[in-house]
Amino acid sequence: AAAAGTLMCLSTVATATPSDVAAAAPDGPRWLQIYVFRDREVSDDVIAQALDSGFSALVLTADLPVYGIRHREARLGFAAPEGNVPAIVAARARGGEADGHHALGLLEPGLQWDYVTELRERWNVPIVVKGLVTAEDALLACQRGASAVVVSNHGGRQLDGVIASLDALPEVVEAVGDRAEVYVDGGVRRGSDVVMALALGARAVLVGRPAMYGLAFGGAKGVQQVLEILRDEVENALALLGCRSPAEVTRAHVTQA
Repeated sequence: AAAAGTLMCLSTVATATPSDVAAAAPDGPRWLQIYVFRDREVSDDVIAQALDSGFSALVLTADLPVYGIRHREARLGFAAPEGNVPAIVAARARGGEADGHHALGLLEPGLQWDYVTELRERWNVPIVVKGLVTAEDALLACQRGASAVVVSNHGGRQLDGVIASLDALPEVVEAVGDRAEVYVDGGVRRGSDVVMALALGARAVLVGRPAMYGLAFGGAKGVQQVLEILRDEVENALALLGCRSPAEVTRAHVTQA
């Protein structure tokens, strides 16, 4: 990500620790995506390590009170490698028991909006709330002190049939106004997808699966190549639209099919 001129958002339940990532790319901008454990000390320890390692923002996952039913994962026999996830290992070591068969049952299912304020006041870094698809929730996040929101349906893996992120984006952008920045993720596969999101008011776009495809194919170099391809496609789409920069893209450049 750093080599491609962008930032990385590291999950709390990643197999690498924040200090590992910081050591690998000390000059790259880094954010931490928080999954809040029932045992808050586990989450607090990861946050403290991340901020001590130069991470500059916290991204609170708001759309996983429970783990969604994912038939594709069940068919493929996919399971999180619990023993390789430091935060899960720590939670288990402290006596944590999962609610259900999945390790993510260790997470807190009853988060309230006040937790956004708590994060901002305790850690004194920008808070981004990820996983919102309505104007009402976006406004609540802003009222609690969020610096940004991510319009996201968790890649369609949480609640089957939920609204697509791109369809939800305009409503959130209009409601939030200049209170916070609005980002979006979900279904981004090409640079033209990025430009569409920018045209609908997103300040930035997050990608997950494309980076994973690059990682599986070519390791770190593969991730860099995927990000560079996306950048080149964005530049190409802008040129074809007659825009000299992303700032010139507006809703006039898109139409609903």
